[in-house]
Amino acid sequence: MERNQIIGLALIMTMLIGYQLLAPSPEPTKPNPAEQAKNAPRPAATAPAQKKLDSITAQAVYGDFASAAQGTARDIVVENDDVRVTFSTKGGNVKEVLLKKYKTYTLQPLYLIDEQSSAFSLELPTNKGTVNLSELYFTTDAQSQTITAGKSAKVSFRLPMGNNQYVEQTYTVQGNGYLIDYDVQLVGLDGLVKNEPTRLVWQDKLKQLDNDMAENRKVVTTNYYSDGSLSDIGRGQSENVEEKIEQPVSWFSHKNKYFLTAFITKGTALSNVTLKSLVDVTDTTYIKTMQSEGSLATADLKAGKGNFQLFFGPNDYQVVKEVKAAPDFGDNVDLGYAILKPLNKFFFVPMFNFLEKFFSNYGILIIVLVLIVKLVMTPLVYKSYVSMAKMRMLAPELAVIREKVGDDAAKMQQEQMKLYQQVGVSPLSGCIPVLATMPILMSLFFLFPNLIELRQEAFLWASDLSTYDAPIKLPFSIPFYGAHVSIFTLAMTISQLVYAWYNNQITPTQVQQPGMPDMRMLTYFMPVMFMFIMNSFPAGLSFYYLVSNVVTILQQQIIRRFVNDDKIRAILEENRKKIASGVKKKSKFSDILERSMKAAEEAKKQADDAKKQTEAKRQQLKKKNP
Repeated sequence: MERNQIIGLALIMTMLIGYQLLAPSPEPTKPNPAEQAKNAPRPAATAPAQKKLDSITAQAVYGDFASAAQGTARDIVVENDDVRVTFSTKGGNVKEVLLKKYKTYTLQPLYLIDEQSSAFSLELPTNKGTVNLSELYFTTDAQSQTITAGKSAKVSFRLPMGNNQYVEQTYTVQGNGYLIDYDVQLVGLDGLVKNEPTRLVWQDKLKQLDNDMAENRKVVTTNYYSDGSLSDIGRGQSENVEEKIEQPVSWFSHKNKYFLTAFITKGTALSNVTLKSLVDVTDTTYIKTMQSEGSLATADLKAGKGNFQLFFGPNDYQVVKEVKAAPDFGDNVDLGYAILKPLNKFFFVPMFNFLEKFFSNYGILIIVLVLIVKLVMTPLVYKSYVSMAKMRMLAPELAVIREKVGDDAAKMQQEQMKLYQQVGVSPLSGCIPVLATMPILMSLFFLFPNLIELRQEAFLWASDLSTYDAPIKLPFSIPFYGAHVSIFTLAMTISQLVYAWYNNQITPTQVQQPGMPDMRMLTYFMPVMFMFIMNSFPAGLSFYYLVSNVVTILQQQIIRRFVNDDKIRAILEENRKKIASGVKKKSKFSDILERSMKAAEEAKKQADDAKKQTEAKRQQLKKKNP
């Protein structure tokens, strides 16, 4: 790279870093009081104990349901192999969910929701006003119990109104898994409850369950399935967001980095749905507050069609894809863009789960995964190396052509292509492995940050492969880099630089256009830029790229020993003779190249002729009007 180009790049980097350090921070926008009140989270279900209501006040607030406004909350605990669910007679709701097989990043028991973080309510449209069922006390005969595999348990909460009139919420917990059937029924309440929509409101304050609060805030979303497709709000946003959904919603989920809470309809979908993503950047306990509201058909609740499901569990593809009542529920695991998703869905995820059966150490598993991918790619890599070796053999002839044409880059390019055409060499064949490798690298770029299997799995100095390794902490933060040094990312960068150097040694010299940067030097610059991006990415991803680079270099070294330069020269000379005599047909690429070159030459000729004609006319006018 020329000196001026190096200086230019250095100045650009200096300006970017200087801007981050010296530019004054913008004044925070003062929130509009009305907007702030509108977006303020609803009060949690566990506010301080309510003052005892007198009968008149209770009657005014709860109408015909006033008798249930006072009571004593009792907990019922039901657990299976995977979860421990605590229900409460206060509201007849799920009060707390403990995931038994997982820990927080501080190795504490992982409570996905609790009284402080979650508030779920149904608001009934009664003849005397809206009544919030979460504020009333239900009765139940259920007892705490542990369920074994293959069994199930029902927990029913009833709000009796007399004369065989009641509201009933029934939960069915299976002996394993994270899915709970949830049924709501209004019996004999036609005279008390109007057929207007019942409003469902779920406020979920998502806890920080994994390392790196900033990264967690980027990936927290509310996903929802509507009109045959999956959408989300809140991704990567650090401000409050509200969205109203016009089409009915089949299900929605509050998605933490690796865990989900979800509401799934089995019959009538939710209508008039409003979703909110509320952020307090000063909060160090909760990542975001996700609030989802929607309307249920009260007539369906009266007719016994209020059948739903609740999901409290890991965002594990092998788990969420089995939720049959929710279309595309497996897409809660972000497997990348549509063009990359099949590669992750049908190859990498199944391959990863297959290797888990044989390797308990996930660092070793990643190494084996790299070896499998590289083995599959070997034929393409071999073909690419042979193609580059052929072009390398032509280097002396290209040097002679360069001396003849001088600095005419366009002419040099044409002569170079003619030479490749004469000996039957396609420069594109060397690009095939690179093009084939890019989808693999990009697929893993999306997969590894969403792969719960890597969570809290240690390897070497990394205690958790699902987040960055940080054995070196910096006393300051570097713009675009962070306040830590990821050793895996640093090693990956070094391996990329070594690979770039090695690849430049075996790659034939290409014609460089005047004023354009040397592409070989850019191959050294890009890994350094990529290091800034990858420093806060999962250590497992950096380790995969590191191993992939090392194996690629070894792979090419092995292939090199099986490629004989003398045989390649002989093949080129034989091709030259056969093509010249017409015995060997030109490849499709050669035909396309030849037509393109002829078209380019014809276009250049026409341009030159037009230029000559314009110049001739200009001279004639000059003679007439001296």
